Amino acid sequence: MPRVLRFEELPGLAGQEVALSDWFAVGQERVDAFAEATGDRQWIHVDPERCRRESPFGGPVAHGFLSLSLLPAMLDSALRIEGLRMGLNYGLNKVRFPAPLPVGSRVRARWTLAAAEPVAGGLQLTWEGLVERDGAGDGRPVCAAEFLVRCYG
Repeated sequence: MPRVLRFEELPGLAGQEVALSDWFAVGQERVDAFAEATGDRQWIHVDPERCRRESPFGGPVAHGFLSLSLLPAMLDSALRIEGLRMGLNYGLNKVRFPAPLPVGSRVRARWTLAAAEPVAGGLQLTWEGLVERDGAGDGRPVCAAEFLVRCYG
């Protein structure tokens, strides 16, 4: 269930972990659809048999950009902001893919509000999103990103 906050509360939460998303399944069907949509059909993503034979990962892995593209849905599943009229993806400051994401995994995101800065008519929120894989033994995220959202109340 998403955490509910009021728009005016956001600046006071800067520096805090604010929310945790639902789990999202990353199966071969999702990976194949992403490959088709983006034209990135590299075999390490879409050829499970070849991956079993040749990949150092032992099977197919999801695109890093697929895990990145899930950020808006993960934020939406984690948080509701009362008084928010509109939110716009504004960009990214920094993105890393520290660990592979094996196809068949589940992922979720931890959301820390790094900054809430005033902009004309609203706030620019800088979210630190850490996408973690269910059961990952080494604790490394599959994606770490600073995600900028312009919010208007």
